[in-house]
Amino acid sequence: MNNNTVCFTGHRKIPPKQYSNIAGTLRSSLWMNCTALIELIEQGYLYFGAGGALGFDTLASKTVLHLKEEYPQIKLILVLPCKTQTNGWDKDDIEIYEDIKSRCDKFVYTSYEYTRGCMFKRNRHLVDFSSVCICYLTEHTGGTAYTVEYAKKQGLSVINVATQLPS
Repeated sequence: MNNNTVCFTGHRKIPPKQYSNIAGTLRSSLWMNCTALIELIEQGYLYFGAGGALGFDTLASKTVLHLKEEYPQIKLILVLPCKTQTNGWDKDDIEIYEDIKSRCDKFVYTSYEYTRGCMFKRNRHLVDFSSVCICYLTEHTGGTAYTVEYAKKQGLSVINVATQLPS
């Protein structure tokens, strides 16, 4: 399946001033002008995996769900680290998460309960079953940086939407 699968990874915390820019960049590069995503769909990419986290994962998931209106053949697959991922989240974020989860085509848990390594396990799963990684990477440390480096080592094509944002 990895030959027709794209995964998303990105930072959970997005500067408030950048949130709308990132959402717009995702929309324009992923489905309006779509040099990235529509070309991928036309090349046969059907599956889009996200980790269900706050921030970029949520933006990417919402974008794929919107894009499904025009391209019903594509599928959103959530690869979730554990059943308690939303512990500590605020009510509004949990509602958005549950809405995305109810509208995705499939979701899987890589661990039943939270463990120290469950987030890395989720990230590796996303990469291992993909051939393209679309990311929002602005920092050289943390889970997103680790996942992008892992994707590069696994030979995935990496598209960083952060490099496409207006200054």
